[in-house]
Amino acid sequence: MDPALQQQSVFHLTGKRPVTGLDAPDELGLRPALLGRYRDLTKLRYDFPVVLADGAQGSFVRSLSEVIDALLRAIARPGIEGEGLRKHALQVEREMRRILASGARGPLSSVWDQAVARLASQPGFALADYLRDARTELHVDGELIDCDEYLPARLLTHAWLKAHDHKSRSRRADIDALIVSLTDILRADFLRSDAGCRPESLRASVGPRHHELFNFEVMSRLLGHSTGGTRLTAVRRKRIEWALSVMGSQRFFGTPGDAAALQASAGRWDFAFDHATEAIEAFRQRLPAMVQLVKAMSLAALEAAGRYEEATHDAFFTAFDEHALGPRDLELFPSYLVRLTAGSDDAVVQLTLMELLSSGIPVKVLVQVDDIFEDSGPGERHFAFGVRSVQLASTAVGLNDCFVLQATSSSLFQLRGSIERGMTYPGAALFSVFSGAAARAGQLPCYLVSAAAMQSRAFPAFVYDPGAGPDLADRFSLGDNPQPEVDWPVAQLQFADARMQRVIEPVAFTLADFVACDTRYARHFARVPHAAWSPHMIPVAEWLAHASATTSDRIPYVLAIDGEDVLQRVIADDKVVQAAYRCRETWHRLQELGGVNSSHARRLIAREKAAWEASKQAEIEAIRATTTPATPAGAAAADLSGASTEAQREECVTPAVTERSKDEAWIETIRCSTCNECTQINDRMFSYNDNKQAYIKDLGAGTYRQLVEAAETCQLSIIHPGRPRDANEPGLAELLERAQPFL
Repeated sequence: MDPALQQQSVFHLTGKRPVTGLDAPDELGLRPALLGRYRDLTKLRYDFPVVLADGAQGSFVRSLSEVIDALLRAIARPGIEGEGLRKHALQVEREMRRILASGARGPLSSVWDQAVARLASQPGFALADYLRDARTELHVDGELIDCDEYLPARLLTHAWLKAHDHKSRSRRADIDALIVSLTDILRADFLRSDAGCRPESLRASVGPRHHELFNFEVMSRLLGHSTGGTRLTAVRRKRIEWALSVMGSQRFFGTPGDAAALQASAGRWDFAFDHATEAIEAFRQRLPAMVQLVKAMSLAALEAAGRYEEATHDAFFTAFDEHALGPRDLELFPSYLVRLTAGSDDAVVQLTLMELLSSGIPVKVLVQVDDIFEDSGPGERHFAFGVRSVQLASTAVGLNDCFVLQATSSSLFQLRGSIERGMTYPGAALFSVFSGAAARAGQLPCYLVSAAAMQSRAFPAFVYDPGAGPDLADRFSLGDNPQPEVDWPVAQLQFADARMQRVIEPVAFTLADFVACDTRYARHFARVPHAAWSPHMIPVAEWLAHASATTSDRIPYVLAIDGEDVLQRVIADDKVVQAAYRCRETWHRLQELGGVNSSHARRLIAREKAAWEASKQAEIEAIRATTTPATPAGAAAADLSGASTEAQREECVTPAVTERSKDEAWIETIRCSTCNECTQINDRMFSYNDNKQAYIKDLGAGTYRQLVEAAETCQLSIIHPGRPRDANEPGLAELLERAQPFL
């Protein structure tokens, strides 16, 4: 074996780097090649920073770019006249990103003023005063935050407060309306009493501005002779006064609009906790007060409508206790927020958390995951990749009635709609979020680390919404992941080769690429000098896609770039590659849940296809048996002697099948059933002849992917895709594997 190849093979199998020949990547400042274009995020316009919007109206979170775009539509004239203002406003936006990247915090309005002040001190920056005044046109304010280790807690707490405030406003209005109704009943009863007809009582019931308009002495004498009607019984009065007392002293709902005070304030209960046991204990302690408030509101509603019947309702309310509270009753009350950080004591925390999520308490739980790696030492288990964190969300899905959202920090803004649904969901909800803080290691910002975790399937995003529909197809979604139908997302990498020619190459982003982002695990990688590159080296994605028998002499690598933007090949050791394999298998299970590449569906289609083909073949054989005439011996002799006619030969002789190369793309046109499957994929590549049977009209009018897809969808399996014409077409390794059964 070549010495260089031997070194590479030894490192891949053992993780032992030789003294010379292979370099340690942590000393070279390497990062995955696909992340090479994102060295300075402050120069990009993307989802972050975000504004945690104040006020009860509108979305709870807005992107800074979205806010600036709305501002420019309001203040900048269209066309060239407004170009200067747009340019300066975008400079302010970039400066705001720099301020946040430096660690500063504050409301949008304050950071806007800081950015304008910084730029105003620079030569050539005009319109500073105008832009400072233009802040009034932002029409939104709130804390401006970047994608960092604090984002999950801040953003989800803000979303919970919004939902909490909305519920408090609604319930407070309901309680106030019931209090007014019961108070009116008592006031009307008082006016029927002797005390209510006294002049001083009548004067107190009329506003001061109208005192001079009435003679209350005369009014008292008249009412004293005319009042009548049935007075409230002592029992009913006591019942109404009890309900008023309970509703007036309740501590569940604060003053509407005071969202910040809802977390903790004198006279109101706190509903946000940092431990699951604290939330459970608080709920149990408040349960008697919840029972009393539900009884008081229900009783008040009946009294206000005049439908309270003592013979029926007294017994019901006497027996009403905590066991009578149902989901609709619990929905009346504020939800609890529990904020947790995944750590080494996860086993105990998960048991308590599962108890909380299945207890029926309307709780919203944030589990922030800062690190998803578990690197094992000798004698321990294999190199893992967030197994506990992924298992947590998957276990919660198994509860069936718990809303579950798993995401990374980088995708929280995109998933804001799902976050709102989870916060308003009447039952328990779990939000499992990977922040990327621990893996940052001073090299990459949290946004890139968390985005890489989702791209690599290490921490995929999914939503399970029990209220979305009756079955799993409605409830479970993987649609927020990049390219959810494939094992690994593929992107186009552009670089210059040794001859300084531009090359565009499809590159898959695997778990190995994600691990390479973290300098803590640099020992699992080794850089190969350009002179030692060989055909024996293959990308990790390709290595995983083939059987081990064909990769025994291959070395898996990932592409990286160094500080000088030079493309490098980095070997991954066997621990990382095996972790990537397990990660892919976990992703396959999630795909099954999401209805993507379902093995059950594939088997069913294969069975139905085989049954259909067998049925059609039987029909063909039956037709041949009825249409082929019997040939007498004399006729056979005549045919052998050349006496039969040309028409007889065409009717009775089966044409020979031409042997074709497996590299050639072709269609068995004679067997086509005119199903339109292929022409719907590409009607320029596929067409019909005069007999309405398909053939390949123009092979260059489509892609190899379309050929393979047409072969897979063809009900008769008569399309043979051959070999690809374009060697640079993305995803060829996967397509060739899919095409193999049809060659």
